[in-house]
Amino acid sequence: MSDKINYNNFDYYTNRELSWLDFNDRVLEEARDESNPFLERLSFLSITQSNLDEFFMVRVASLAKLAAVNYPEPEASGMTAEEQLKAVNQKAHVQLTKQYQTLDNLLPDCEQLGIQLKTVKQLSDKQYQFIKTYFHDDLYPVLTPMADDSSRPFPFIANDTLNFAIQLKKGGNDEPLYATLQIPDVFPRVLRLPDDDNAFILIEDVVKEFVSQLFVNYKIKSSSAFRVIRDMDLDVAEEDTSDLLKEVQQQLKLREHGDVIRLEVESSISKKLLKRLTTELNVDAFAIYEVPGPLDLTFLKHVVKETNGHDALKYAKFKAYQPKALSAQNNIFDAISQHDWLMQHPYDKFDPVAEFIRQAASDPDTLAIKMTLYRVSGDSPIIRYLGQAAQNGKQVTVLVEVKARFDEQNNVHWAKKLETMGCHVIYGLIGLKTHCKLSLVVRRETDGIRRYMHMGTGNYNDATAHFYTDMGLFTADNDMGIDATNIFNMLSGYSRPPFFHELHISPEGIRDFIDEKLDAAIQVVKDGGTAHVQMKMNSLSDQGIIAHMYRASHAGVKIDIIVRGICCLRTGIKDVSDNITVHSIVGRFLEHSRIYIFDFNGESTVYLSSADMMTRNLNRRVELLFPIKQPDLRDRVIAIYAIMWTDNVKTRVLTADNTYKRVSRGGAPANDSQAVFVADAEKKVAFAQARAEQNKLSSLQSAGEGQPAATEQSDAVDPGNDNGSDA
Repeated sequence: MSDKINYNNFDYYTNRELSWLDFNDRVLEEARDESNPFLERLSFLSITQSNLDEFFMVRVASLAKLAAVNYPEPEASGMTAEEQLKAVNQKAHVQLTKQYQTLDNLLPDCEQLGIQLKTVKQLSDKQYQFIKTYFHDDLYPVLTPMADDSSRPFPFIANDTLNFAIQLKKGGNDEPLYATLQIPDVFPRVLRLPDDDNAFILIEDVVKEFVSQLFVNYKIKSSSAFRVIRDMDLDVAEEDTSDLLKEVQQQLKLREHGDVIRLEVESSISKKLLKRLTTELNVDAFAIYEVPGPLDLTFLKHVVKETNGHDALKYAKFKAYQPKALSAQNNIFDAISQHDWLMQHPYDKFDPVAEFIRQAASDPDTLAIKMTLYRVSGDSPIIRYLGQAAQNGKQVTVLVEVKARFDEQNNVHWAKKLETMGCHVIYGLIGLKTHCKLSLVVRRETDGIRRYMHMGTGNYNDATAHFYTDMGLFTADNDMGIDATNIFNMLSGYSRPPFFHELHISPEGIRDFIDEKLDAAIQVVKDGGTAHVQMKMNSLSDQGIIAHMYRASHAGVKIDIIVRGICCLRTGIKDVSDNITVHSIVGRFLEHSRIYIFDFNGESTVYLSSADMMTRNLNRRVELLFPIKQPDLRDRVIAIYAIMWTDNVKTRVLTADNTYKRVSRGGAPANDSQAVFVADAEKKVAFAQARAEQNKLSSLQSAGEGQPAATEQSDAVDPGNDNGSDA
């Protein structure tokens, strides 16, 4: 029967881009969810805008380029590039309407809470005088109106900038005159008003009120704010360049002038102004978005940031857990040499990851540090420690992926900085992005050379580690260490290891591994056993992997998938995906970890990875998939997955009609998995604090009785808690 099923049938797949818009709609649902803290709802609405902007800059821009050359090949769901481009814009228009309906619903609640976003007409006399003074003293000297006529062509409009299109007339001359005005981003978008702690006005409203003062002796007939989103995808012809760093820097300059992919205008714009913008910017009608409110909803994150005295309207802060053995007061290598350590961020602190590099930098036994960096923060302690290590005479090799999208400029900066500090820097591989998260410390110990590693599902970014959920492993496993050395030799030289002992590497290696596991699951079921596959990832879009899942499902393999964003797989297809269930969790933290669990006849193997099941991750990136071998940590990952799978608060289930529905809880107690992990972290912190106080008291009592003080051994009362083995 299965031989007769065409698992590549167009009807079995959801278009990738439309699925992404469905994900953004799930984020938008969080802005509409009254159970969320109010200011966090504003943040979610802001996030939908920044998500959408990046989506258009990259994915929709790519579709536009394919459509422009009439690229004929359909994608997995059967749509051509032109069909996708129109369908995406059509769905994005619907989403925009929903975004601004959400804003309209939130603003009255803002008012009731004393958080006011005022228009000019709502200002008191003192507030009006304030914006007038601000315009003259601060804005006026910087604003530069640009005439648009026969002698001065239409100016370049930069990506993601706020602008005004203006129509003027002079005296009795009815001939229309045009100009544009960019609002420089050196000014805050949201201005706090005097006399009211939480009253704000948008900078464009201030400019619009006094814009006529920039055009003396002219009359303003019409003015409207507008914004463009351009093609910002980096196109580096790596095969044609011997200096990747210079090529990336050159492309960064060229990228700013990409084609306009989306034009946003105020819905009140005049027909003449709209026609002129459309013509000058060369925008298709379907890419014009008439916005019934303030443009660019990312201003809401600034409102949230500037609002005072409403901490109760935000998520409560919590203390993340850090095992004492992995702190600065202890030798982290001694801890890792005793057993593996599993980290679950942000519930576990990111500090031990930075501490791993910090201690290696000054450790006299450390010979070499090797590390991959994909995205780091603007003030990364890891970069600082790597530089210190090089200056301390360690052999430091760092692969900095200068092609990391929208972090290219930041990574070029850090690459140069690392070089000046004495590190050996590799700028990625031609044709591949290095996306794996791997650090290796090589030490000389009394019994010989030993390798210590950290491998993770997320970036070495201390900033995003506070709100991205990721997992990582510290280990001194010898076979994994040999594999890690071979990976770095492959990245820095011409080495091509014939095999890896424990680690699986993309390109191709992770695909082969997943295929082998799915084949094994099918065989287990055919032999009369049970097979259960559990996966968690950001996106599932690779047609080959999905088709293989369909074959496994048809054979009777049970497959559970937690996917945050894109999912091109469809559930509920008779004889094809009957045994596949898909959940999506969207909540306080951005779900970023990748987990792959294979249970055959009750025996489970567990893996973490930097890779999603996307073609780019499996074919065009250097990715890492690694096992969790230590039994207690393996059980912890399985327990973590179980808590997420049974989440009945933030989970949506993908239904047979290809929509996501919230879990029906019935009378069951609420299980918000992220809240469960927060509570668990706080319990660990409280336990550790109580234990420290008890040790301190015991030490004082022992000293008072003339007995030796309590030793650090007493800190090992609950080793399961200390290494995070409990769920």
